[in-house]
Amino acid sequence: MTMLLSELAQKELIQVEDGVRYGFLADTDLIFNGKTGDIIGFEIKKKFGRFSFKNRQEASEEFIPWHEIVLIGEHRILFGKTHSMDELASDER
Repeated sequence: MTMLLSELAQKELIQVEDGVRYGFLADTDLIFNGKTGDIIGFEIKKKFGRFSFKNRQEASEEFIPWHEIVLIGEHRILFGKTHSMDELASDER
C-alpha cells in the first residue's frame, strides 16, 4: 500500500499503552539521519497558551522513535512510547 506524505500528516498520534493523544503527525518535526536519510523519529511539539496572541510552539523534550511505531491505520498512528531528546543526543555521540 502506498501513502502520500500529506495523508500521513493528517493521522492522529496515540500512545498504545496509556491511550494518550499527542496531536497529529503534521504537528511534529521529522528527525532523520543526514548522512543516510534514515528516519529516526518525530519530535513532539508542545503548544503554549490556548488563547495566546500567536499560536506559539516550542521544541519538546521528547520524540517518538520510528521503531516505536506499532501501526499506521486509516486515521491514527499507534506507537509504543516516547523517548527523551537527551537519549537521541547521546546516541549521536
